[in-house]
Amino acid sequence: MTKGVAVAPERPASRAMSFERHLIRTARFAGPVILARAGLLVMVAIDSAMLGHYGTASLAYYAAANAAQVVMILIGVGLLQGTVIVVSQAHGAHDHAACGAYWRVSFVHGAVLGVVMGLICLLGRYTLDATGQSAEVVSGGGRVLDMIAWGSPPLMMWVVCTHFLEGLSRPIPGMLVMFGAVLLNALLNWILIFGNLGGPEMGAEGAAIATSLVRWVMFGALLIVVLRQPDARALGIHRPAADFWAISKRLRRLGYPLGAARGLETAAFAALVMFAGHLGTVPLAAYQIGYNLIGLVFMVAIGTAGASMVRVGNAVGRRNATDIVRAGWAGVLLIAFLMACFAGPFLGLGMPLAKLYTDDPAVLPLAASLIGICGIILVFDGMQAVLMGALRGVADVWVPPGLQLIAWWFITVPIGYVLAFVLEIGVDGLMWGILAGALSAAMLLSGRFLAVARRPIARY
Repeated sequence: MTKGVAVAPERPASRAMSFERHLIRTARFAGPVILARAGLLVMVAIDSAMLGHYGTASLAYYAAANAAQVVMILIGVGLLQGTVIVVSQAHGAHDHAACGAYWRVSFVHGAVLGVVMGLICLLGRYTLDATGQSAEVVSGGGRVLDMIAWGSPPLMMWVVCTHFLEGLSRPIPGMLVMFGAVLLNALLNWILIFGNLGGPEMGAEGAAIATSLVRWVMFGALLIVVLRQPDARALGIHRPAADFWAISKRLRRLGYPLGAARGLETAAFAALVMFAGHLGTVPLAAYQIGYNLIGLVFMVAIGTAGASMVRVGNAVGRRNATDIVRAGWAGVLLIAFLMACFAGPFLGLGMPLAKLYTDDPAVLPLAASLIGICGIILVFDGMQAVLMGALRGVADVWVPPGLQLIAWWFITVPIGYVLAFVLEIGVDGLMWGILAGALSAAMLLSGRFLAVARRPIARY
């Protein structure tokens, strides 16, 4: 039984579902989550494409600003991910009133975190200057971050609402809101970047203003959805949360390791980007193409991991050990199949995929080679991501980040460096390093899930 909030009496363990049923339910849940997560990348891609047509300088300003804020966003999402865990477990246990209490407390966390992120964005010029950017990029990127700053609070509160609805197994509203947001973002970009329909021509700053406006709309729309849930009264959405500080402490204890895990993983991949830069501009360009393709397809893994986290959390709430195991492995099997489907084109169509990004004859062969390696990486990277989601579903949040630390910082980064520079394999060596880390993470997390699944069941 949870502490710090009134909960319903624990129910006897429910009858286990078949593995096939778990697989079907995970697939149905993952679809909308994948599309919602992909929407965030699609908006960045649209911003970049439209700014690229507007001017190279504006694209550089936006890219610098986006690099500065993306780490904060990923860490912020991790810090707030405890909401999904506690809500899914409470929902599986039919402890509906606790779900609303968790949402209200997490909502406050999201608002505070968003304000802090906004203030950091306002100091973005100092960050860009400290990384050795040119005075022009520092000035232009700083102006973009100023515009991004006031869109940070709604983004984090939107994340909380999304996590809450996903914890209730209701991902469709988040997907629909994201669809609308992508279209609105493109329209506002057209107006504010290029000065169409009588709007001001603002370039990169216009794209940043559009992004912040869209974030407020996304948040407002999803907040209305939450408040107007048909079972809002039963969920305790409109009631003040009792024992606010006790719930807050529990959510923070979940959020700290989840946020740290996001930061460690992001920092490791940033280190590899820096290594690629030391190899030269052509290897860096080729590496960015491969890395970008992995990032796009990885949204499938993120969505499936979210679905697995909720499905496992529901099983914990039902106190059904068999369902915990089946829900976890159903997610792993699903992502292995999906990533294998993507791996085929990566392995066989490296050159055509590379040509989507560049016509440079020096970059194309390097990029095509890297894309082939990326196809192998996808399978294991997807598996480790879903295993992390399954472990989060049982609120195992401290050991898995440690295992990822080993995989990314003690395996990926050193092996990538040795292969690229000591053995002089070049940029391919960096990708082989990622493969070694992804394979290691999948193996370590598989062992951890097998161990945790044997433990007595307890809600966090």
